[in-house]
Amino acid sequence: MRILKKILIALVIIILLAAGILWLLARPDISERSLDDTSGPDPVLVEPDAQTIPTVGINTPIGWEEGEAPTAAEGLVVNRFAEGIEHPRVLYTLPNGDVLVTLTNRPETDGETNWLVQMVMDYLFRKAGAAVPSPNQLVLLRDADEDGTAEETIVLREEDLDSPSGIAWHDGNLYIANHDEVLRFDYELGAPSVGGEAEQIGTLPAAGNHWMRNIVLNEEGTRLYVAVGSASNIGEQGMEIEEGRAAIHEFNLESGSSRIFGAGIRNANGMDWNPWTGELWTVVNERDMLGSDLVPDYMTNVPIGVHYGWPWVYFNDVFDERVEAPMPQFLTEYTRTPQYALGAHTAPLGMVFTAEGDRLSERFGRGAFIARHGSWNRQPASGYDVVFVAFDERGNPEGLPQPVLESFLVGDGETKGRPTWVAWDRTGALLISDDTANIIWRVTDPQSEGAPAIDRNSGERLPPRRQLQGDPSRAFEEGAINPADIM
Repeated sequence: MRILKKILIALVIIILLAAGILWLLARPDISERSLDDTSGPDPVLVEPDAQTIPTVGINTPIGWEEGEAPTAAEGLVVNRFAEGIEHPRVLYTLPNGDVLVTLTNRPETDGETNWLVQMVMDYLFRKAGAAVPSPNQLVLLRDADEDGTAEETIVLREEDLDSPSGIAWHDGNLYIANHDEVLRFDYELGAPSVGGEAEQIGTLPAAGNHWMRNIVLNEEGTRLYVAVGSASNIGEQGMEIEEGRAAIHEFNLESGSSRIFGAGIRNANGMDWNPWTGELWTVVNERDMLGSDLVPDYMTNVPIGVHYGWPWVYFNDVFDERVEAPMPQFLTEYTRTPQYALGAHTAPLGMVFTAEGDRLSERFGRGAFIARHGSWNRQPASGYDVVFVAFDERGNPEGLPQPVLESFLVGDGETKGRPTWVAWDRTGALLISDDTANIIWRVTDPQSEGAPAIDRNSGERLPPRRQLQGDPSRAFEEGAINPADIM
């Protein structure tokens, strides 16, 4: 009888806790600024409103009906390049035109998270369509007749893959980033599988709050850059577990050495080479729980030795008073201001610059296309779209984001899907992965001629590529700080 009474008391406590959490979640901080206010080269930074219980705005994916598609900008056409593939994330076009995609999701929890926090997180992941087990597959999509639809879907590799995301290829070497390592495989263009033993290029901090690991090679294929997100929001679990995180790593594939290339970058995702300056650029998810209008996510360059302030500072000189970890004394002197804000809580993931021969830049000009995955910590919702950011002749972003693909959100807390990654296909069309709808979208301007044809066997003519890529392995600029000394 006494045991039954204790069980009932425990159940009542759990129910009351759950009810209290739901009540608090139902009282969100409503945005007082438009998304445009927190976007562009000079965003509005409102006064922080620190939250113990975060504003939550989860939109439940309901999928696309047969024949439905997102709304494209005027003059553009969108179609389904591939569908029925489970949780597609990163897209990568090989030199012969074959498109690789990682089917993936977060790894299993390591058991270190508080059980109540984990329970709430699991609920939110399920509601957002992000709780499916990771398929752990590398898939090839082939559109041999160039009609805009992939007629072949081939699973290239499952073995050795553990929440894989980033993909890169150069001269027979295929690189895949798991959540905790970078692997190299022998792979010849057109092969129906990736066989052989995996070679570990390097280890990475595992899992964490941000588990995706995007990668990009320099033009010569000698250095590999890997984005590793933080394990927490603002280092609230201690900075020891953040070692090597919130950073972009550089791996020297010739010597086998590695170093932290840029730091203080809470959660970098898509990376690409700026074709006008040769610099590495990335999009970044900034911190949460400061209200619906803070902090803007951003896009920026990553010069060697840069520090963007996380967790102590955001946007160069705004201190986050919640952070308890001691701040390095020299940090304020070297903290860099992000180049361009992408709106508060829009969650940018994939990014690609315009390229010679693409079938969109004639309409949009020079700039970058970005997939904004969508907010969870803002009311009303932000993101859930693909946008274009124009760049001036000197290679700097300007103006406000322009819509390219919209209507993922349908109101009443529902969304058709979530745009995740962007890449150019062999014809110069823009591909977008939709990870909750299990679709790859393809966007073109039918008035544009696009890229030249490619010999699929030889891979002689590349899909759209930048004419200029940088050499970020150059020596530190005088007076620069080695980010490895900070993290």
